[in-house]
Amino acid sequence: MNNKSQYATDSRRRHLDRRKWLQVSSIGWLATSPWLRGMSGGFSADESITPRIRSCILVFLYGGPSQLETFDPKPLAPAATRGEYQAISTAVPGIMVGEHLPLVAKCMRQMTLIRSMRHSLRNHNPAAGEALTGRAPGGGDQEVFVEDTNPSLGSMVGFGLGPRANVLPYVALPYTIQNVVQIPGQTGGWLGAKHDRFQVTGNPNQPGFRVAALQPPANRQVSELRSRSRLLRQIDTLAISEQSSALYKLQQRAEELVTSDVSNSFDMSHEGAGVRDRYGRTLLGQSLLLSRRLVESGVNFVTVFDGRTNGQNANWDSHEDIFPRHRQLIPPMDQGLSALIDDLHERGLLESTLVVVMGEFGRTPKINAKAGRDHWPDCYTVVLAGGGTKGGAVYGASDKIGAYPDRDPVTPADLIATILWRFGINPAKEFNDRTNRPLRLSDGKAITALFS
Repeated sequence: MNNKSQYATDSRRRHLDRRKWLQVSSIGWLATSPWLRGMSGGFSADESITPRIRSCILVFLYGGPSQLETFDPKPLAPAATRGEYQAISTAVPGIMVGEHLPLVAKCMRQMTLIRSMRHSLRNHNPAAGEALTGRAPGGGDQEVFVEDTNPSLGSMVGFGLGPRANVLPYVALPYTIQNVVQIPGQTGGWLGAKHDRFQVTGNPNQPGFRVAALQPPANRQVSELRSRSRLLRQIDTLAISEQSSALYKLQQRAEELVTSDVSNSFDMSHEGAGVRDRYGRTLLGQSLLLSRRLVESGVNFVTVFDGRTNGQNANWDSHEDIFPRHRQLIPPMDQGLSALIDDLHERGLLESTLVVVMGEFGRTPKINAKAGRDHWPDCYTVVLAGGGTKGGAVYGASDKIGAYPDRDPVTPADLIATILWRFGINPAKEFNDRTNRPLRLSDGKAITALFS
């Protein structure tokens, strides 16, 4: 090789070395994330929906809370159905809730109760899968052998919004729900990992809570990362292959995420003690506060899971001793949910943010021999707040003992279609599964009557 050729080769190698160093030392660590890879695409939203919501917070009470002890009490039913709790009045005459929801009762003018939810799956994992995706898992009504291919609602929203989606469209916290296996309905499924959630694992109630993936490496400042990225673009005069071009786009997205307001929204130290106390110094309360911070910074969809199956009596599954157990679980939800609704309202965010509270099913209308209630998907309640709902309203009704819908039954697919519609996303829009078979985002029907 002559000197000129050797010089060109060495120069090219030095160029690549500098480029590699800048990639790794700026934001390359995040660009390798499976979540971040290929997050472009989607389809146009339904522009006829105005005003559309900007965000949704889904509070998922895993294990199945009792509708009879919370949002659909039956004070006139026999004792075996009525249970130990009293029903209390709310801010809306004629609507009653369980006695351990006094703070939520004051927010009822901002809330709509769907008291006629139903489906047919009786085990936790598949029922959760249907509740979170609008479709039954491919494995049927089995607790362990489930097929996690149906995309989660959050993934559908990010996909459907397309260019309208935030740099961080879908966040789940504060943990992944597992019951032997990871329950279905938490991933991008057929939409692919590029539409997966950004999973936060950690307790926002702990001092020094941070999301490690969003921390700049080696304590570098945001300004330094931007400077390094600009330098990388300036020196990169080589022909860019298709692969390196894709990596370049990921690096741009990573830079946008790390330097955006969304990254700062995870820093709970910005919240005063009074606000944090208002939500409750619990894992659920502080997770709901974090969800408010996220939607305030533009995140489109946040799922807050409550019900880790870790032996800490935090699961809503109450086959025995339901009354002392729900007496532990309901008050943190009452405090956190009421604070979230009031806080969103005070900040002018409630109309553009839909809050949804649900479990995978309800509980049996008859108390069992162990003073508990068993799984009951035949009729349960879902709570909506904000997002343009009529507020102070009840949609549908259960029968006298809360066993079956008395009118206007609603399925998970209908609820999914409704939420997509409120985002301005057409539920009938299609995507392809891994066999290239076209599927609609939802086969349900949007319940437009819920909204004013």
